[in-house]
Amino acid sequence: MSVLEKVQALIARPSVTPDDAGCLELIGSWLTPLGFTLERIDAGGVSNLWARRGTAGRLICFAGHTDVVPSGPLEKWTSPPFEPTIRDGVLYGRGAADMKSSIAACVVAMERLINRRTTSAVPQGDTAAHNSHSLALLLTSDEEGDAVDGTVRVVEALKARGETIDFCIVGEPTCVSTLGDTMKNGRRGSLSARLTVRGVQGHVAYPEQVRNPVHLAAPALAELAATRWDEGNEYFPPTSFQISNAHAGTGAGNVVPGTFVIDFNFRFSTASTVDGLQARVHALLDRHDLEYDIAWTLGAKPFLTPRGELCDALTAAVAATNGVAAQLSTTGGTSDGRFIADICPQLVEFGPVNASIHKLDECIAVADLEPLAKIYELSFEKLLST
Repeated sequence: MSVLEKVQALIARPSVTPDDAGCLELIGSWLTPLGFTLERIDAGGVSNLWARRGTAGRLICFAGHTDVVPSGPLEKWTSPPFEPTIRDGVLYGRGAADMKSSIAACVVAMERLINRRTTSAVPQGDTAAHNSHSLALLLTSDEEGDAVDGTVRVVEALKARGETIDFCIVGEPTCVSTLGDTMKNGRRGSLSARLTVRGVQGHVAYPEQVRNPVHLAAPALAELAATRWDEGNEYFPPTSFQISNAHAGTGAGNVVPGTFVIDFNFRFSTASTVDGLQARVHALLDRHDLEYDIAWTLGAKPFLTPRGELCDALTAAVAATNGVAAQLSTTGGTSDGRFIADICPQLVEFGPVNASIHKLDECIAVADLEPLAKIYELSFEKLLST
């Protein structure tokens, strides 16, 4: 089957999070003839697949997800979201870009690579390069949702038995306008907090009898917003602080509230640490003599893959395939890469153009499918040869 045929077969399965809708079984049927051993690590109603070929040497992994976001109003789609449709050279369907095309392209890339290496003669002196590396796929149906029973569970299982990954390509859609223009070599961390500042409630007409927590907190919030938390680094912009919600009051216009609740978030780079950010916030609040409680939630740790074997392999593959100079980027939100980074020192996200993801009429140019497979194939080939 071609990349197009494979992605059409996957789009036809309505795998809205966390329902895999049979995608992993289909993918498994493609991988088994290639010599992959399939292991289901399902958890909490989520379908997870760990497929591995070979046990020796360094492990090269592709990671992704079969689940998609809901389609939205069906009547607003030009064609049904789970009926893959080609119009004017563009393939439409939910998951076309995010990220069933990447999975299809990866499988085809591995098919071609494995078939070529197993049917061709081993070059003199190249036996180790052919036999000392392993390939794997890590796929889940819980990336678009809470992501608590998906990739993180597979990583936990691998970590428990001492299994690590040397290189990982996550097939998220990363490109901005042209296939190959952008790859993500890291992501910022996400640290959230709910700050509750305590005051004394009372009548607005008797200010001497109240302590308004909004007034008390205002100078501290201004300082938090104005603080330069770090300078970033070569790969990351400076850490950002943003207030997302603030609430106080009883609903009455003549009552000073007793508490003021503020939700805020740090998107932080590898230039800062969780402990460091928390300590600086507490020190600032204490300096303002506030009575407060604060509850922290770490949504994701930052990760970074500096220029090296994996970045170089992908960059060279893009240039060889379509002549584009790929740019490294760490922008955007989080991905399952944050979990895999715990057991993988070199991880890069690379996939198709992301302009239509999560939108009505999600799509991918048919002309991008074969080049995407070629980029993956050349990247795997380069890593297998080192």
